[in-house]
Amino acid sequence: MDMATALAGLGVTADSVDDATRERLDRDGYAPLPGVLSPTRVAAFRSLIAALLAAEGGQAGLEVHQEAGTDRLADLVNKDAAFDVCFTDPRLLACVAHVLGDFKLSSLNYRAALPGSGLQDLHTEGGPVTSPEAFQVCNSIWLLDDFTPDNGATRVVPGSHLSGKTPRDVLADARDAHPDEVLLRAPAGTVVVFNSHLWHGGTVNRSARPRRAMHSYFTRRGNGQQTDQREHARAGTLARLAPAARFILDV
Repeated sequence: MDMATALAGLGVTADSVDDATRERLDRDGYAPLPGVLSPTRVAAFRSLIAALLAAEGGQAGLEVHQEAGTDRLADLVNKDAAFDVCFTDPRLLACVAHVLGDFKLSSLNYRAALPGSGLQDLHTEGGPVTSPEAFQVCNSIWLLDDFTPDNGATRVVPGSHLSGKTPRDVLADARDAHPDEVLLRAPAGTVVVFNSHLWHGGTVNRSARPRRAMHSYFTRRGNGQQTDQREHARAGTLARLAPAARFILDV
């Protein structure tokens, strides 16, 4: 199978996203996709994740990363079929294909900034680049809560994906506010796709509740994965997925 066949098999067409979305990905390095998840589906994900966090306890997120002040889960591909949408949704895949061309899933994780925590350095993945041909990675944030100025919404610096620099090259303290940064403010159910060379980072959650989101992260097919899908794939996962979805996982 090739990329074009896999995308067609998962329902991706030339009309899956509009020109304005593609232009925003090119210019700003990110684009919101409103209403990908219905309120009912958001509520179902919240319940499923709460159950996984309770079941995994202190081991939660250990497959990839644990972080003070957050709840994390990793390897969600293998933890419930409900998560399949995070690497098969046609709108998402059309955006990732626009950024990367030939790609695969690198990892599918969950991160919730807890009250009083969540601040990250402005950072990138994949290193500094100056041309679209050099893009290596693309991420997506699946909002399970409204992202607001108070609850730790992700900040981004529009256009920085083509700066040829990382935040540490420019900023004395990468945790400081950047004069050009914007907060990704959007309602639950939105998916924000962003070029991972874009300067980005979590902010402090000043609310009284966790700020919850899933992250499906993609890389070019020639690169390694954050979660080696072939190593981690369970028999039940492989059995339920169509060939096109398995191609996206590279399994």
